[in-house]
Amino acid sequence: MFILFFVIWVIFNGQITTEVVLFGLVVAAAVYAFSCKYMGWSPKKDLWLLKKSGLIVQYLFLLLSEIIKANVATIRTMVSYEKEPHPVLVRFRTRLQGKLVRVLLANSITLTPGTITVSLKDDELTVHCLDESMSEGLENSSFERLLLKIEGRDPK
Repeated sequence: MFILFFVIWVIFNGQITTEVVLFGLVVAAAVYAFSCKYMGWSPKKDLWLLKKSGLIVQYLFLLLSEIIKANVATIRTMVSYEKEPHPVLVRFRTRLQGKLVRVLLANSITLTPGTITVSLKDDELTVHCLDESMSEGLENSSFERLLLKIEGRDPK
């Protein structure tokens, strides 16, 4: 996180000089210390984030590809004259344990066109789908499997 703060400092300054670098190191250290003391951040979390960075990047690419596929499916559903959409409300339980990854799953579902997470209570999600076909695969989705890996659990 310290490195991220420093890089942001340099980018906002728009130039790299000795003065900018030295002052940036001091400012980044101060902001990092503040984050550790008052926001619950720690070097331990930095290491965890570094270890999981490959899976996080993989998750972002998965999310992007699912958004593109869902866009195509939603457009196809909307412009099709033969098939009228049949909205459904789906409830399912997730195997994810952490609050952060559950919220990430709910937000990922909402970011995907044609689906909206209506409710997230403990381990139960309620999702509104534009069509029945969009509800297939919500339970045990690729999102959930990758988030289970990020959590450090077996996705099987």
